[in-house]
Amino acid sequence: MACSADTLAAMFGANTTNPAAAAAFICDQFNTVSSQFTDTAYAVDTTYLLFSAYLVFAMQLGFAMLCAGSVRAKNTMNIMLTNVLDAAAGGLFYYLFGFAFAFGTPSNGFIGKHNFALKSIPSSDFDYSYFLYQWAFAIAAAGITSGSIAERTQFVAYLIYSAFLTGFVYPVVSHWFWSVDGWASPSNLDNLFLGSGVIDFAGSGVVHMVGGIAGLYGALIEGPRIGRFDHSGRSVALRGHSASLVVLGTFLLWFGWYGFNPGSFTKILSAYESGNYYGQWSAVGRTAVTTTLAGCTAALTTLFGKRIISGHWNVVDVCNGLLGGFAAITAGCSVVDPWAAVICGFVAACVLTGFNKLAEKFKYDDPLEAAQLHGGCGAWGIIFTALFAKEKYVNEVYPGKPGRPYGLFMGGGGKLLGAHVIQILVIFGFVSATMGPLFFILHKLKLLRISPEDETAGMDMTRHGGFAYVYHDEDGIPMKKIEHSST
Repeated sequence: MACSADTLAAMFGANTTNPAAAAAFICDQFNTVSSQFTDTAYAVDTTYLLFSAYLVFAMQLGFAMLCAGSVRAKNTMNIMLTNVLDAAAGGLFYYLFGFAFAFGTPSNGFIGKHNFALKSIPSSDFDYSYFLYQWAFAIAAAGITSGSIAERTQFVAYLIYSAFLTGFVYPVVSHWFWSVDGWASPSNLDNLFLGSGVIDFAGSGVVHMVGGIAGLYGALIEGPRIGRFDHSGRSVALRGHSASLVVLGTFLLWFGWYGFNPGSFTKILSAYESGNYYGQWSAVGRTAVTTTLAGCTAALTTLFGKRIISGHWNVVDVCNGLLGGFAAITAGCSVVDPWAAVICGFVAACVLTGFNKLAEKFKYDDPLEAAQLHGGCGAWGIIFTALFAKEKYVNEVYPGKPGRPYGLFMGGGGKLLGAHVIQILVIFGFVSATMGPLFFILHKLKLLRISPEDETAGMDMTRHGGFAYVYHDEDGIPMKKIEHSST
């Protein structure tokens, strides 16, 4: 809003001594206040985005605790170190290449080509806070993959795959669906894919499917852990050593998801109608609610489902079910009603259980169920969004193009569903074509899997100088920390 001194001066009466000077003074004060309101809006939105980035980054602690509790004690230090590595290597490579490939604009529909090493940032398009937030997402994808290949992977393989995933594979996929130039982005208003673009709001496909499918190929090429299946092919449970760490990690991830999903708005101070109680802040709150309900429903469904199947109340399974619900709702959390989130969580728990049964049948070994949870439930979340996205919410969250297709079950036709099926196929194809060959090459170069002797003894002892803490493994062998001499 601008103030015109000439227009204002004309409104003064004839008795005004110097109307031009008075009008100029009033307009100057008005413009100063207006600028301060603008500055405040930028500060509020940036603070919101930074706080969300901190929450998403805190999910790394959740991943670390979840992974540590899900592996055997003899591999605790190894899995913890890989989680630190995901953040550290991911930070450097996302800074150098990843952010530019993902959001460097102007660019083509496939890959970004500007802002390498944050050149020309801050700008009118991005500030540093946006990079930090997107980096936290990138390392989350890498953390998913590390769970699938836990307990049998060489350290150098972690370094290579983490750098490649965060520096190239994940950024390219995120460019497709989140950049304003992406070929399937809902923000690419001049060329909307199938008239709608893909609504993957916080990344059921971009983050969870990418990480899960990458982990799938790593685990397939490595093969199962020693002892995971007996000589007759029957499944043998290699249980993690600490349910306490699993629960702690799950709660930390739950907490971080409130930055992951609601934070994906990137702004909170946006009014849909000026002077109204309902605005983007309401959408942020609704997104937090749908996230919560999907996770809670999935947890309870898993609890009772596993009780019927196995006869036990299994806290680890419940935690995985909860996370499966979160992974599924991530795509549509901002555009569905709370009641739909309950359906999402219920089906996500069933999907996870079904994929776990398939994994067991085909002798696929994933210590954290990462491929089944993030890949399978992520794919369901993409389909769910295409079925239940509400017209009102779609137009509020993705403005500028009235009449977009929305959920099939909400009366919006099948275009959005078609776009989302294609999203699943292209993500699966691209990650297969990039991460699959990478893991295969590492395997052929003997850089992927550790030796059977090292795997049996545990990587903490053979690769990291000693065990994490005194602990008795399932075979009764005491595990003691080894202190190295300084000589």
